Amino acid sequence: MENIRVNSIQAGYSEKVIIEDLTIDIPIGKTTAIIGPNGCGKSTLLKSLGRILNIKKGAIYLDGKDIHKMPTRELAGKLAILPQSPISPEGLTVEELISYGRYPYQKGLGRLKAEDKKIITWAMEATNLEELRYETVDNLSGGQRQRVWIAMALAQETDVILLDEPTTYLDMAYQLEVLELLEELNKEHGCSIIMVLHDLNLAARFADYMIAMGEGKIIKAGTPEEVMTQDVLMDVYQIHANIVSEPDSGRPICMSYRLLNKAKNKKLIKRGA
Repeated sequence: MENIRVNSIQAGYSEKVIIEDLTIDIPIGKTTAIIGPNGCGKSTLLKSLGRILNIKKGAIYLDGKDIHKMPTRELAGKLAILPQSPISPEGLTVEELISYGRYPYQKGLGRLKAEDKKIITWAMEATNLEELRYETVDNLSGGQRQRVWIAMALAQETDVILLDEPTTYLDMAYQLEVLELLEELNKEHGCSIIMVLHDLNLAARFADYMIAMGEGKIIKAGTPEEVMTQDVLMDVYQIHANIVSEPDSGRPICMSYRLLNKAKNKKLIKRGA
């Protein structure tokens, strides 16, 4: 499969343009993390990639095909997207929710075939959910629920999984659980992972490729070593960061940081902003 090609897209909501003219190649077979401040266009880019949001101009190519010209079922067989904090219908069991991932392959009355059930079981095994098969999703912990949604995407048998802040509202242990699962899916099952993350250190630790955004534009894209630098973080977040190497992995981490414009920050505090 070819890299995902984003070609001069404009995207936004109603009349508001968030992304003006963005072009980038996103590697296949890697884990990509999109970082940047709130409102910079991270989720807008991800939704555009997943065709949840219709772009206003430009084109997005998946395996050389324009995704906006692809039939929905064909796209669903190549790409899965998990929005931020997804909500399942009340009372669904783990197995039932995961089975929704087989929708692109069902015909007629949509009954599950033996092959569908085999893939659903595989998705549960890959995400360590076998023992929770008959549990209702409502009763699971945050980390467990996130694993169920990822299993549903796996059951969809796509080459690419898009995730919008998959660690939101999770504590530190559950964050690692989810990201280590995604890492395993990438390394052992060949899934291309593209995710929006707020935590810079988690992004640098788990991503092969990082995209730093600011005001609807790409500020820097490359390896964690290329993106997690003082200059890039200064441009993206207006902070002065102390970057060091993490002892175990050698990946860059932001050890500490301070605001560049302290005077402006003090004025905002006095105004109660």
